[in-house]
Amino acid sequence: MNGKPDAVVVGAGPNGLAAALRLAAAGLRVQVVEQADKPGGGMRTEELTRPGYRHDTCSIVHPMAAAAPFFREFDLPSRGVRLLHPEVAYAHPLDGGQATVSRYSLDETVEGLGVDGPAYRRLFEPLVEHGQDVIDFFLTSELRRLPTRSTTAITHFALNALPNVRWLARRYFETDGAQALVTGAAAHGMLDLARPLTAGLGLVLGMLAHHRGWPLVEGGSQRLADAMVTALEQQGGEVVTGHLVTDLREFDGVPAVLLDTTPRALVQMAGDRVHPGYRRWVSRYEHGPGVFKIDWVLSEPVPWANPEVREAGTIHVAGTMAETMEGESAPAAGRITDKPYVLAVQPTVVDPTRAPEGGHVFWAYVHVPHGSDVDMTAAIEAQVERFAPGFRDTILERAVKNAPAMEAWNPNHVGGDISNGEASLRQMLFRPVPRWNTHKTPLPGVYLASAATPPGPAVHGACGDNAAKVALREVFGIRRPPPLRPAV
Repeated sequence: MNGKPDAVVVGAGPNGLAAALRLAAAGLRVQVVEQADKPGGGMRTEELTRPGYRHDTCSIVHPMAAAAPFFREFDLPSRGVRLLHPEVAYAHPLDGGQATVSRYSLDETVEGLGVDGPAYRRLFEPLVEHGQDVIDFFLTSELRRLPTRSTTAITHFALNALPNVRWLARRYFETDGAQALVTGAAAHGMLDLARPLTAGLGLVLGMLAHHRGWPLVEGGSQRLADAMVTALEQQGGEVVTGHLVTDLREFDGVPAVLLDTTPRALVQMAGDRVHPGYRRWVSRYEHGPGVFKIDWVLSEPVPWANPEVREAGTIHVAGTMAETMEGESAPAAGRITDKPYVLAVQPTVVDPTRAPEGGHVFWAYVHVPHGSDVDMTAAIEAQVERFAPGFRDTILERAVKNAPAMEAWNPNHVGGDISNGEASLRQMLFRPVPRWNTHKTPLPGVYLASAATPPGPAVHGACGDNAAKVALREVFGIRRPPPLRPAV
């Protein structure tokens, strides 16, 4: 880029790229600076095992990208990004060849839950009917204001979301299957499931399964990142990779700097220009458990005992609600368990482009204590084998990453925490510090735009988009941000 840009974004993850696109839509000259050798952050796709086998290195299933306001406006189909929907959004196998599944159709899911079907409908139907209003309320800057649309549905959500997921499951459901289904979805949050707010994530993800589905990006999540980069370049912006920012003084003279980083990185880059009070609050910001991840090459699809599970994109491999809760309480308490909650995805069920003809890839991770270097390979494969006898015989190759390796791959994953901060009730409302607008920092023109700000983790772009709107208003006097520019 010739001359200084109007705005710099540090970090080319989904939030950083969303921020850059919103700024560029206002006619600003935007530069994105990324430490890694290619953009995407948690959306990167790599050949980790064999040539032609494409593995998503972190984020793989994208219900939020299908529903979030930013990506609806970005219009993925017009950018050549195709979302593929499995017949079964997610499944939760149980012993004895049993399983419960969440299908795109609410009616079909209700029918499959038997005696718990009517209760499932009472819980989810109001949310599904007003799904877009619910998502928009929680992903935009409206979160600390009273809702103006679908107030009944949002109130229904809030009353059921604040407790823990065990309370929710026992209040509505009688059977192990239905209780496990909602608990497995809640466990995506990487929290001890006995804590408040865990019911909320189970509700959001359960609702999204019927509202927009749990799709995968055809060809890998990198396709979404690449489409965002292409759109930015078409507007005169640029992405510089392989550049580590260590000092914000590098951008002196740039009117606005947005950081898709951890709060700790912000403080380190700012040095003594951040006052002690803000520094103390950042030091109290808590990161949650880490992850241990495996990517496999398989000779055939996973031989799940239940045929419905073979149709699922996502599988929660943990057993009953009690077992799922125990599997998640261990890493939160700093313990290792030999029966972890395994979050697994089988992308080649809907996307044969992920592997050469006849090939199959499989993706999974478990939560481990923060920063743990423990090898969970045997425990993960034992859990899958429990519900898919013969699974080990299908393994041709694997690639593993422990929690420290996850942080080395992406510095935002402190201690292997892929959420950029624990998703507790306090930290979801005030991420990372207790101030009304947490995108603002003590430095004029510098804003935090990562998942360490509300509304928190997931590929929705909302953290970056909301931060960019604050910068447009405060730095450039643009109170009505223009819409994203259409695809060229």
